[in-house]
Amino acid sequence: MIRILVAEHLPLVRRGLVASLDGEKDLVVIADVASGEYIVPAAMELTPDVAVIDVDLPDVDGLTAAARLHQKAPRCKVMLLSARPNPGQVRRAFAAHALGFLSTSVAPEHLADGIRRVASGRKAVDSDLAIAALTSADNPLTPREQEVLRVAAQGSTSKEIAAKLYLSVGTVRNHLSRIICKTGARNRADAVRIAAEAGWL
Repeated sequence: MIRILVAEHLPLVRRGLVASLDGEKDLVVIADVASGEYIVPAAMELTPDVAVIDVDLPDVDGLTAAARLHQKAPRCKVMLLSARPNPGQVRRAFAAHALGFLSTSVAPEHLADGIRRVASGRKAVDSDLAIAALTSADNPLTPREQEVLRVAAQGSTSKEIAAKLYLSVGTVRNHLSRIICKTGARNRADAVRIAAEAGWL
């Protein structure tokens, strides 16, 4: 039996995943959590073979949780799921040592097959997404620029961004100006959209 940990913050979706996976003869869900912060403790206590993790978890996002899981419980393989998959997310997923990356819209049997592949140490990713990830542009933003843009994406003003990141307002404006230039955006909101679609946030 392949022992599975499910991490999904939406109760209805989580229950659906658990029911679907438990319906497979060779799969068993041994734990389900609603937040990224519970993934590592649950994995260390219960030693699942595969963790099925939603990218958009609260508190600790799925990509961060996958990287932490690889450090703390490397025997647990990771399958990431995304409601809005994009090439940037795929690249970040594999950088975080995940073996699988699928859309939440895949058929249940495809998810089950993907988990079997991941459990055996093979990669499981939608072929169109994999091709797009290989051919898409690299992230032009520095880590600090990404950090500024993430805070800006929450609707924060330059002054609020400066306060949150312990920067001067002038430095924040300089970062935003470079971000807009690098992304080819019309304005801050457009830069957020472009970066989000590319998976740079």
